[in-house]
Amino acid sequence: MRLDPELAAALPTLPDLHIHDLAGARARMRELAARAPRPELGEVALTEDEVPGIEDGPAVPVLMATPAPDAARPAPALLLLHGGGFVMGDLEATAPQVVDLCARLGAVVVAVGYRLAPEHPYPAALQDCAAALYRIAAGAGELGVDPARIGVYGMSAGGGLAAGLTLLVRDQGGPPICFQLLDAPEVDDRLETFSMRTFVDTPLWSRPDAELSWSHYLSGCDSDIPPYAAPARAADLSGLPPAYVSVYENDPLRDEGMAYASGLLRAGVPVELHLFPGTFHRSAIITGAAVSRRQAAETIDALRRGLGSTTVTGS
Repeated sequence: MRLDPELAAALPTLPDLHIHDLAGARARMRELAARAPRPELGEVALTEDEVPGIEDGPAVPVLMATPAPDAARPAPALLLLHGGGFVMGDLEATAPQVVDLCARLGAVVVAVGYRLAPEHPYPAALQDCAAALYRIAAGAGELGVDPARIGVYGMSAGGGLAAGLTLLVRDQGGPPICFQLLDAPEVDDRLETFSMRTFVDTPLWSRPDAELSWSHYLSGCDSDIPPYAAPARAADLSGLPPAYVSVYENDPLRDEGMAYASGLLRAGVPVELHLFPGTFHRSAIITGAAVSRRQAAETIDALRRGLGSTTVTGS
C-alpha cells in the first residue's frame, strides 16, 4: 500500500472493525460512538423519531436535525445512510455528522436506523431507507423542506443503499431525488475488480469483509440478484440524479466505485469522481490528517452544490 504518512502514523490507534467476529465488531463500533463527544447543537434541533415502514415492515427509527428557525425556508433535505457493511452501525454514531451537516448546509438532515443483516437481509435495509425518503417528501410542508431538493448521502454500504434507492425511485415511482453522494459505495457483489482481488489485508475493510458482508446481506436472495441490492448489476443507469462519487486508493471497494461512476457518466448522468490518494476505507475517521480535512471540505462543497444550498456555517 502507498499510504499517506499521516494516515500511516495513525494505524496503530485504529480499532479492529473486521467482521469475521461480527459481535465483536459491532461492540467496538458502539464503543467508538459512546466515546465520541456529543455534538454541540447551537440552534440546530435534534430529534429521534420513527417513520412508518413500508410493505408491512416495522417502524423505522430516524434521527432528524432541523436548522435554526431563521434559516432559509423551504430548506433542502438530506437523507444520510450510514456505513457498516450492511451489518453494523446505528443512529447514535451518526449524531455528530447529522448536526454538522445540518448546520453547514442549512438542510433538514435525516439519518436512517435501517435494519441490519444477517438478521434482516435484503430488502429490509432498502425498504427502511425508502420509508424515510417517503416520509420526508410527504411531510415536506410541515418540515419546511423543498420537495425538489431532496438528496441522499451514503457511505460504504450506505452508498450502495443510496445507489439502490435512486434506482428504485426511478423504476417504481416515488419522491424525486435531486442528488446522490456516494462515498466508497459498496455496489458490486461479484467481487471481481482488480482492487477487490488485490486488497485482502487492508485496514478497517478488506476482501474477506466484503465476502462476508455480501453473504449476510444477500442471504435472502436466490441466484438472481436484483440491481436494487447490488447496483453495479443494473443494465440501465440513465435517468438517475447527478452524482458525486468518492473512492479511496487502498480500498477493495475502489474500482467498483469508479466503474459505477463511469457507468453513470456513459448513461448521461452528470458525475464528479474523486480518488483520494494514500487513503484506505474509512480513513477519514483520522480527522486530523490533511487528506481527511480536504475530503471533508470537498464533501460539504459537493453537497451544497448538489442541494442548491448557500449556507456556509462552519466552513
